[in-house]
Amino acid sequence: MAQKPKRTFRQRRADSSDSDGGRESPTEPGAPREQAAPGPAEKRPPAEAARRPFRGRSRVWASSRRAARAAPCAGSDPGDQGDSESDSENALLESRTVDLSADEENGTHHSSESEDDQSSSSDNSSSPEEKEFSSAVRIPDAAFIQAARRKRELARAQDDYISLDVKQTSTVPGIKKSSDEDLESEPEDHEERILFTPKPRTLRERMAEETTTRNEETSEESQEGENQDIWEQQQMRKAVKILEGRDVDLSHSSESQKVKKFDTSISFPPVNLEVIKRQLNTRLTLLQDTHRSHLREYEKYIQDVKNSKSTIQNLENSSNQALNYKFYKSMKIYVENLIDCLNEKIISIQEIESSMHALRLKQAMTFVKRRQDELKHESTYLQQLSRKAETSTNESLAIDEKTQRILEEMESRRARRRQARVLSGDCNHEEGTSSDDELPLAEMTDFQKSQGDILQDRKKIFEDVHDDFCNIQNILLKFQQWREKFPDSYYEAFISLCIPKLLNPLIRIQLIDWNPLKQDSIGLKQMPWFTSIEEFVDSSVEDSEKEDSSDKKILAAVINKTVIPQLTDFVEFIWDPLSTSQTTSLITHCRMILEEHSTCENEGLLKSIVSRIKKAIEDDVFIPLYPKSAVENKTSPHSKFQERQFWSGLKLFRNILLWSGLLRDEALKELGLGKLLNRYLLIALLNATPGPDVVKKCNEVASCFPEKWFENPSMRTSIPQLENFIQFLVHSALKLSKSELRDEVKEIILILVKIKALNQAESFIEEYHLDHLRSLIKEV
Repeated sequence: MAQKPKRTFRQRRADSSDSDGGRESPTEPGAPREQAAPGPAEKRPPAEAARRPFRGRSRVWASSRRAARAAPCAGSDPGDQGDSESDSENALLESRTVDLSADEENGTHHSSESEDDQSSSSDNSSSPEEKEFSSAVRIPDAAFIQAARRKRELARAQDDYISLDVKQTSTVPGIKKSSDEDLESEPEDHEERILFTPKPRTLRERMAEETTTRNEETSEESQEGENQDIWEQQQMRKAVKILEGRDVDLSHSSESQKVKKFDTSISFPPVNLEVIKRQLNTRLTLLQDTHRSHLREYEKYIQDVKNSKSTIQNLENSSNQALNYKFYKSMKIYVENLIDCLNEKIISIQEIESSMHALRLKQAMTFVKRRQDELKHESTYLQQLSRKAETSTNESLAIDEKTQRILEEMESRRARRRQARVLSGDCNHEEGTSSDDELPLAEMTDFQKSQGDILQDRKKIFEDVHDDFCNIQNILLKFQQWREKFPDSYYEAFISLCIPKLLNPLIRIQLIDWNPLKQDSIGLKQMPWFTSIEEFVDSSVEDSEKEDSSDKKILAAVINKTVIPQLTDFVEFIWDPLSTSQTTSLITHCRMILEEHSTCENEGLLKSIVSRIKKAIEDDVFIPLYPKSAVENKTSPHSKFQERQFWSGLKLFRNILLWSGLLRDEALKELGLGKLLNRYLLIALLNATPGPDVVKKCNEVASCFPEKWFENPSMRTSIPQLENFIQFLVHSALKLSKSELRDEVKEIILILVKIKALNQAESFIEEYHLDHLRSLIKEV
């Protein structure tokens, strides 16, 4: 009878949906996986590969102790081989299901190659028929199954780990002895032999392996169908077991519910009404607090809704936001372009300012140096004349060419000025009071040409710039539109602080040809930029409180940052205090600035004025003292030179006192009275012969005093700085009274009355019995 070929099964892929179900029994999820070592007499038939259908495409061979118990079947007669194969066929379905769950629960996963080598080495002499029969599936006995169950129970009782002590008593009664024997027969982990290299196989083993491989390939399609049937049966069995377990749980739960019924025999503690009342009050208080908080939140939400509606209404009623955004964007771009333009042009403006300042400084230094050189050479010349007169030699005075040239030029200028005064009808002019500021024709032509070139360069600075970026009126018009349309944002941006900085370069370019030392110079109020700023400030729509702190201060800020620095430079470097015309013009401009726009910046300008006056007194005042024999003759050079220097000093004294009202009275008294009058002018008067000339000079000195110094009607004694001058007047009146020059004495008494030296005047009148002059004092 022909033999039936062996049945093999194709392995399923590891990612199939039934891999977990085929490896683990649903009724025993907690069973530990432990690898069982095969005994020395066990064999691993190739047919057991069908028990691992889910390990991939490679062949995996697994060993079990159940193979040893099924070994006697391999020694049956060949005649019964057909019956054994048919029996194995009938038991195959049961063994597959049981072995799959048992292998997964016990964790027996050994290498197929090493197991095959061990079985082949122990059964080299067996026949091919025996190998084929031994490959049939073997069913584990009851003892093996009980041992596996006991291990799972031990693992559950010991917190999911397997104890090393395997001699514990089984929780399953009736199987203790058999399970202990099975455990003792199992080798320990350290006794198990691990093969690191496969043993050589015999020719018979290799032929058997090739035969099995061919059989697996030929029956691949039939095995797939059979595996599918087996898998379905396994799933059906799992479902039946799960339903049985649920029925058991439901029965237990129903019994427990029946047990937990309310027992009326149980007695409760007595009820305390106070405790219940207190708890209810506490609960009520909490609810009331919660209610109040909810009310507050509700009111807040209502208010938020009202605010939102009002905001929406305001936005709807407001101007178009797109137009506002367009205006702000245009202003931003305009200001950025304006700043870029000014930053580019400021260097050229500074260069032109420096050129003009250097030109004026050169001219001023020319005048000062010429005056000092002329004073030096003329004084030297007169000293030489005095020495010659003392020695009474008839030799001619030797003068060098430079001194001769300087003296001739000086005398020619004086002659021209005298001729001009005669033509104008000014016959009361004193030599030395005129400003010697004439320049030669060539130098004047060069100065005017250089000044014209600078002014031409000034016009070229903004010739490539649009009027909106270089015209002050157009620039202020832009900001005025902003102030009228959006006043809040205008004042929040502090534009009143930015405008002076933006206009500074444009105002400086207009002030390049402005000279405050000239009498015909234009006033600040007549300048275009001044009128434009005034109009901008007057058109402000701010309320009166904000006007004092914002736009109303723009003009003062412009003057402080632009005009006052210009004036300070003129005072320190160009102004000549001996020039009455320059001093008068400068005082006019300074008075307008200091009185109408008084700020802290003015202190720097005033200090510069005081410093420049002090320097002029030290450098330019010189009144020589000659013997009376040299000055008795009014036509002598010594007398003329002394007279000119006295009147020059008196002119400076008058110019200093013109600052009354701008400079402090203490500074004026110190400079004019202390340093100039008492130190220079009074000494020259003391050396002069008393007479009409001295009285005239004293009248000129008294006329320079500010009237506000003597406005106090109760004042009987003059200011302390005039004490020396008063004594000189009394001494001169005494000398003149002896000479019977009564008119001159009367003039002196009037001078004393004017400067409030009333006590000294009364004493002089009583002492010298000048009763006819008492009326002068009573009129005061």
